[in-house]
Amino acid sequence: MPEEEAISTSYSWKRDPLLLAYSIMMFLPILMVFFFYNYYDIIFLVYAGGVLLVLSFAIIWMAGGEFRKRGGAPEGESIVHTTVLVDTGVYGVVRHPQYLGFMLIVLSFVLMSQHWLSVLSGVGGCVLFYFD
Repeated sequence: MPEEEAISTSYSWKRDPLLLAYSIMMFLPILMVFFFYNYYDIIFLVYAGGVLLVLSFAIIWMAGGEFRKRGGAPEGESIVHTTVLVDTGVYGVVRHPQYLGFMLIVLSFVLMSQHWLSVLSGVGGCVLFYFD
């Protein structure tokens, strides 16, 4: 009887070049805000980016709380080991609130930097991240 080949569930940059592409593209706006902060001097976009940043952290925090409260993870285990499908709270509105929160973090840094390269890489990275 032939042996079955083990299926790897880990990510590899070599096997998944799309993962590498959107990781770099989504990290660039976070890095670029330190070099090109308020590049076009549109202060409204900086404030909008700050509000969006706070909102995105709130979404991630609410998702984690809902997961801990309703996920049914065994006592002493991480929330990764949930046994119940969570469909209340923020999960009742968005299927993957952590992904949404991370994309909003990237877009908030795009708004704060306002550099064209930040816009291209941030929006492009979020689109690739969504379709992966």
